[in-house]
Amino acid sequence: MFREHNGSRIHSCNDVDPAPRRYLNPADIYIVKGYGIEVFLENLNSPAGIVFDEEGSLYIADSGLSTGNPQVLKLVNGQLELIAEDFVTPISGINYLNGILYVSHRGFVTRIFRDGKRQNIIMGLPSNGDHYNGPVAFSPDYKIYFGQGTVTNSGIVGNDNEWVPVSPLLCDYTGDYVILTGQNFTTDNILTEAVTDDPAYTGAFSPYGIPNIEFEIRKRYTKASGSILRANLDGSNLEQVAWGFRNPTFLKFNNSGLLYAVNNGFNPVGSRPIENATDDFYYITPDLWYGWPDYSGGEPVNSPRFTPTGGYQPTLLLKNQPNIPPRPYVTFPPNSTLMSFDFNYNQKFGAYGDVYVAEYGSTIKTTVGEGLSYAGAGHRISRIDMRARTISTFAINMSGFPSSLSKGGGLERPSHLMFGPNESMYIVDMGFNIEGDPNIFVPGTGVIWRIFRTND
Repeated sequence: MFREHNGSRIHSCNDVDPAPRRYLNPADIYIVKGYGIEVFLENLNSPAGIVFDEEGSLYIADSGLSTGNPQVLKLVNGQLELIAEDFVTPISGINYLNGILYVSHRGFVTRIFRDGKRQNIIMGLPSNGDHYNGPVAFSPDYKIYFGQGTVTNSGIVGNDNEWVPVSPLLCDYTGDYVILTGQNFTTDNILTEAVTDDPAYTGAFSPYGIPNIEFEIRKRYTKASGSILRANLDGSNLEQVAWGFRNPTFLKFNNSGLLYAVNNGFNPVGSRPIENATDDFYYITPDLWYGWPDYSGGEPVNSPRFTPTGGYQPTLLLKNQPNIPPRPYVTFPPNSTLMSFDFNYNQKFGAYGDVYVAEYGSTIKTTVGEGLSYAGAGHRISRIDMRARTISTFAINMSGFPSSLSKGGGLERPSHLMFGPNESMYIVDMGFNIEGDPNIFVPGTGVIWRIFRTND
C-alpha cells in the first residue's frame, strides 16, 4: 500500500493477501537527524530494483526469487500492471533510457519497448554459476555497461557449488592470458556418490574433477568471469572494460562521466575458502585486472589475515599477475554485500556528490548461530563522503539486526537504492529469506521505502 507522511493509507495494491503481511514500522529504523523514512509500497514479491521514467512513472523488477516468475511491473493509478514476464530467474536489475526498459536477467540483457515489443540484445553470458550479470548503466557516450559475476567463489569449482551435477563442465574463464601455478584441490567426488572412495582433483579455471599442471595457460575471454563489459545500446560491439572482480553487482557513472562500481569479496566457503575479504567500492580504470582470484581489496590473499578459522592459508593461483591490482576507493566490512548505490546531486538532501549504498547483508548459506554474520555489516544504508573517503551509517534498524531476526518492523534486504521524484531516496527491500537460504524469498514481504528531508 501507499502511505502519506502521517502514515495514513492511500490504497492497497492487493486487497486479498495470500499470506500475512510483513510487519512494518519505520520507527524501528534509526536514521540520521534531519531525515525521515516511510513505507512507500509493500506486499511485493522479492523486488530487485526500480527505475523512474521521465514522467515519474515507477517500474519495478520482480526478481522471481519468491515466485519463480520474474516480472516487470508498472505502477499505474495506484495499481501494479504487468509489463513483461517470461525472463530467466532471477532478474537482477532494470534501467530506462529514451522510452526503452533494459532488463538484466540471468545470462541476458533484454530491451522492452513502449509497444510491448521485446528484444534480447545480449545473450550467452556466463551467469549459470554462483553469480550473474548485473543491471546496465548508461555512459555519457550512450553505451551500456554492466558487471558479470564469477562462476565460483574463488576460482575453484568445488562441493559448495550445487550446480555441479547439472552443469559439470561449468567453470570460470579469465579475462587475460595468464599462467597457472598448477595447484589442485581435493574433494569427495559428488558426481560418483555411489562410490565411497573416489576423490576429485580440481584445478583453477577448470571444470569439476579436472586438475591443473604447472604453467598451464588460460587465454583471454571477452565475457570473462568477474568482468565489466560494455556494448552499444543495441548490444552490438561487446567489449571488456576490466576484469578481476568477484561479483561487480552494480555500476554507475557520476556527473563527470567517471565510472564507479561495487564488488563483493570472497567468502570462507568451498575448496579454497578465504576469510576476512572486504567488500569494495571502486573507481574503475579501464583495461586493468582488479585482483580476483588472488587479491582482495588490493591485498594478496596469501596474507595471514585471509586464513580461514581452522583452515589453511590460501595460496595464489596465478604465476603472472597481469598488473598490480588497484586499491578500492573505500572498503566495507566482510558480509556487507553491496548491492547498489547512487550519487546525490541535490544539495537540499545532503552533501553534493556523496554516495549512498544499499548493503544487502551476508549471503553465506547457513542457519542462525552457525556462522552467518548479522552484526557489523549489511542490512543498512551507508553514506560515502567522497572527499574524505570515509563511510558512515545513514539508516539502520535500532536493533542493529535485520527485522526478521529482531522481529521488528525495519529493514531486511536492501537490494537497490536510487534518488527519484519529490527530492527523495527510494530503497528497494527484497524481503525475507526462507531460513538458511539467501536465494529464496517469502512472497509478499518485499518493500519500497522512501527517505526524505524533514524540518529538524
